Formats: sequence, C-alpha cells, structure tokens
Amino acid sequence: MAWVWTLLFLMAAAQSIQAQIQLVQSGPELKTPGETVKISCKASGYTFTDYSIHWVKQAPGKDLKWMGWINTETGEPTYADDFTGRFAFSLETSASTAYLQINNLKNEDTSTYFCAIHYYAYGDPLDYWGQGTSVTVSS
Repeated sequence: MAWVWTLLFLMAAAQSIQAQIQLVQSGPELKTPGETVKISCKASGYTFTDYSIHWVKQAPGKDLKWMGWINTETGEPTYADDFTGRFAFSLETSASTAYLQINNLKNEDTSTYFCAIHYYAYGDPLDYWGQGTSVTVSS
C-alpha cells in the first residue's frame, strides 16, 4: 500500500513542476513595411536546454502555421520551407530567452507569433506555449 502513496507523491510533484513552466513573450509591435521586428520568448521553470523551442504563426482568420525550431543545446535553427530568408531564430541561453527576428517586413507578416517548447525525450509535439505576440505591419 505504501507504493500507492509514493506514486501519488511523485504525480503531485510532477504536476507541481509542470505548473511552474512559463513562456513569456514580448509585447505587441506596430511596424511599417521594410522594418525589422525581434520578438523575445523568456522561459522559466525548467532547464532551458532540455526543451527545443518552436515558432508558430497565426495570421488573422487563418490556421496555425509551424515556422520551425531551434535546438537549445547547439543553437542550430531549422526553418520550414515558407520561412527561409527573412526569418531568423536565435538564443540567449544565459538568459533562457529565444528570439524570432523578421527582416524586411511585409504586410502579410501581420500575425500573432507564438513560441512553444517540446521536451527532447518525450511529450506532446508542443508541450507549453507563450501567450503570443501580435505584429501589425502597416504603412
């Protein structure tokens, strides 16, 4: 019977740890075409290098679109086909922060951008999400 209490304790501890994980993104941006925007995603409540960081775009009235991910152990980015060229993922590992930079902004970049994390060893495709950063590009 003692194993039941041990199991319950471990489950409660795991839930407590998970509840502390947070991704906090920078605030909304209003830009004109041709400018550059850099969005931050500050992680807390876990070991930064245990999770990969993904970026997801949601244009107004559209479905979520996966942009790619960055390996937090090596800093190597991987971009989806539609997000090569003007888009750059980067890290400031010492500050547990990831960045999405979009250069030469276009009107069609107007969207909400989300960071999300995935545990390398297991887990759902994207375990935790930031609150999103709205970027409006308008002349």
